[in-house]
Amino acid sequence: MATALETNTLEAHPRDAGTKNDARRIRREGKIPAVVYGAGKDALSVSVDPRVVTRILNSETGHNTIFDLVNGSERTKAMIVDWQYEPIKGKLLHIDLKRIAMDKVLKVSVPIFLVGEAAGVKQEGGIMEQMLREVEIECLPADIPSHIDADVSQLTFGKVLRVSDLPHGAKLKFLTDPNQPVAHVTSVKEEVVATPEAAAEAAAAAPAEPEVIKKGKQETEEEGEAAAPEKPEKAEKKEKK
Repeated sequence: MATALETNTLEAHPRDAGTKNDARRIRREGKIPAVVYGAGKDALSVSVDPRVVTRILNSETGHNTIFDLVNGSERTKAMIVDWQYEPIKGKLLHIDLKRIAMDKVLKVSVPIFLVGEAAGVKQEGGIMEQMLREVEIECLPADIPSHIDADVSQLTFGKVLRVSDLPHGAKLKFLTDPNQPVAHVTSVKEEVVATPEAAAEAAAAAPAEPEVIKKGKQETEEEGEAAAPEKPEKAEKKEKK
C-alpha cells in the first residue's frame, strides 16, 4: 500500500499579503497565492506554481501527499490542507500549506476502496452500497496510507462491514466510530408496472367526481332574462280632447 510520503518538491516565493488586485497580478504571472503555517513558526504569504500543486492533488496520495517545500534557503516538509478553485473555469485560486514535523502524529482522512465481489452480489443478486467513503485516522506522516482497502467478498445479505472491520496495523489509529457502517449488500428494488386490468380496477375503485354541467350561452341568457325584473309598461297617452 502506497503512503503519502512522496518526493515532490514545491517551490515558494515570498509575496506581500495585499489586496485582491495583488492576487490577480500574481495569477496573471502564472502563479497562485498561498499561505504557509504550522510547526510553531509564523505564517508566511507566498506564491507557488499551480501546475505543481495540481500534480500533487491529482496524485495517488492526493492532498495527503507530503512534499518538500522550498522557500529560499528554507526547506521543510509540508502538505496541502486547503485549496480553492474558480467555480466556472476550474482554475486554482489559492492554497493553504502546513509545515509537517515528521516525528509528530497527524490527523487525516483517507479514502476507503472496496475490493472483491461480495457473495451477496454474485450469488444472491443484490447490489453493493457503500455508506462511508473516508475514514479519519491518526499516525505519523510517513505512515499515512494513500487509501484503505476493504475486502467485501464475504458480505452477504444481513451482514454489514464496519470501520472496526477495516484492516490496519499498530501504526494507524482509527478516530472514526468503529461501529460506523462502511458497506452492505441490499436488495434490488423492482419497479412495479401496473397491468391494464389493475389500472381498470383502480379506476373503478376511485370515488367518482361530481359531474359539472356547463351552461350554454343561450341557456344562460334565458336564465338571465327570467331573473331580471320586468319593466313596468308605459301608460298609454290620454287622447287630447
